[in-house]
Amino acid sequence: MEKNNYKEIETISALNDAMANATLGVLEHMAFQEIDFTSIKNTDIRFKDCLFLGCLIPNDLQMRMDDECVVFPNIRMPFNVFPSALYNADSLYKGYDPENEDSFNVCYDTTVYQHYIANGKQAKDIKETLTRSLHDHFISDAMYDLLANYSERSVVGIMGGHSLKRDDAGYRKIVLISKELTEKGRLMMSGGGPGAMEATHLGAWMAGRSVEEVDDAIKILCDASLSFNGGKWLSSAFKVMKKYPRDEKYRSLGIPTWFYGHEPATPFASDIAKYFDNSIREDGILAIAKGGIIYTPGSAGTIQEVFQDAAQNHYTTFGYASPMVFLGEDFFTKDVPVYPFIQNMVECGRYKNMILSITDDPAVVVDKIMNW
Repeated sequence: MEKNNYKEIETISALNDAMANATLGVLEHMAFQEIDFTSIKNTDIRFKDCLFLGCLIPNDLQMRMDDECVVFPNIRMPFNVFPSALYNADSLYKGYDPENEDSFNVCYDTTVYQHYIANGKQAKDIKETLTRSLHDHFISDAMYDLLANYSERSVVGIMGGHSLKRDDAGYRKIVLISKELTEKGRLMMSGGGPGAMEATHLGAWMAGRSVEEVDDAIKILCDASLSFNGGKWLSSAFKVMKKYPRDEKYRSLGIPTWFYGHEPATPFASDIAKYFDNSIREDGILAIAKGGIIYTPGSAGTIQEVFQDAAQNHYTTFGYASPMVFLGEDFFTKDVPVYPFIQNMVECGRYKNMILSITDDPAVVVDKIMNW
């Protein structure tokens, strides 16, 4: 008979609870992640068919494991090989002081990126490739733990260019769209970088606040730096976060990658799933946003996502098609005319199951997502 999934134990508190309820002093079919067993006083517990992932394990504990137990040792790398939770602003930018811009060069995110580049985006060293894969696996595991708190149709993505400036009218539109959808129970998701992505998470961060407060936050950002190439792009975001703390009931998911590590991840995302492997990240973004995707003006990456999403909807890869809402009529019909192309493909039968709309009005965008 097939066994149930391993029960994941990620904290000392959870381990103590498990030991207190152990049947006949045996813990069975459990996955222990980054647990320091050297601090545990109970020396009588035995382990059957368990996984030990990056744990600190005293010698006597190994004597109490049966042959089905598997141990993945704690591998020393500049990054956490077995993350038990998604990143956030504090953990990803650990070591960064908003009062000292130069500290960005020694924070966790920069250190990992420098290591990543030094070893090659397509690393050849087996330890490097193994540890990157393990890291990304556990980031995905933590991300799906988060997504388990939401119905799959409540996850909405916003795609758009990283170069969108903070003083652009489109930036404010995205902020207000994301803010309203977050307040209406949607989990907003993006690629987690600057530009349109930052606007997505700023909107979610400001959920529950007034439009006047939103405009003040945008002014703070604009006064510091209009684009991520500016020296105070990151510190101004931390300044906004300090002035306007997030209401804990509102969250958003950013999914950046060290493959594009020259683009800093926005700290406004409450939950950050940062990957080494960009292909896993790209596929994941489109697979997760089953509540629809809002497209805003962007360049090659955004256009690529449009057609990936169209194919996914055409084949109903995940059981059904989701809305594709385009914000920017002139851009998507004249500058980059993907919208009329997709319409034409629908009319000639090349595309099926498309749920398409295009507008310049943020209220219409919200309506199309909410009324689907």
